[in-house]
Amino acid sequence: MKKSVLILVAAILLSGSYGYAQTKSELLKHYEAFYDQMRLQGDVDGVINALTHLNVLSPSKERNDTLAYIYANDNQHLQALNIIGIEKLDSDSNLAIQVKAVSLKALNQPKRALEQFEALYAREPNAYLAYELADLKVQTGDNAGAMKHVEYGIANAKDDMKYAFYERQQPYEVPLKAAFIHVKALIQYNMDKTNIDQAIATLDEALAIDPNFNLASLSKQALTSRKEAPTEKK
Repeated sequence: MKKSVLILVAAILLSGSYGYAQTKSELLKHYEAFYDQMRLQGDVDGVINALTHLNVLSPSKERNDTLAYIYANDNQHLQALNIIGIEKLDSDSNLAIQVKAVSLKALNQPKRALEQFEALYAREPNAYLAYELADLKVQTGDNAGAMKHVEYGIANAKDDMKYAFYERQQPYEVPLKAAFIHVKALIQYNMDKTNIDQAIATLDEALAIDPNFNLASLSKQALTSRKEAPTEKK
């Protein structure tokens, strides 16, 4: 009798384990198909939903990085960082570092963003990363360091490379080289505020490349106003 009961219990346990494995396998297939369909439809929320379920069912670092990237690309930067963290890790994939850098910059954390951009630049130096580094170093007061990236960027920016700006209601793009020259003018002014003419002349170089470069026009107007402002008498 006891032997029969033990056999029955073992059979039930095996059946339950098999049923769970089968259910998990079916769920994975379901959410993989759901993910593909959401991508096809361009449904960002659906893609996030599918990846989240897949990660719960079968955790994967690569899938985690992809999920964080989708959040960041949808301007949900806090959610992206909640997934992958903000620490600088040598084991991070290039995608994870990129997400950390972009999201930290978007959340107005220039020092932390700079650390991630530098890690990415050390792996894959290019003109776009050099621009981000130059911009962040100006923000954090490292004008000499920023100028090194500007010089690299001006030398390596190709004519077809563009950079997007968002200070107007309608975003616009300018040649990357013009963007670097704009940063160069800001650095020149920061390093020598008595020589405004030099910075204005550099801004004219940027505007010669793209006369519709709105941010460069605004910077020129600001510097021209400073130059023309009456000096206070002591």
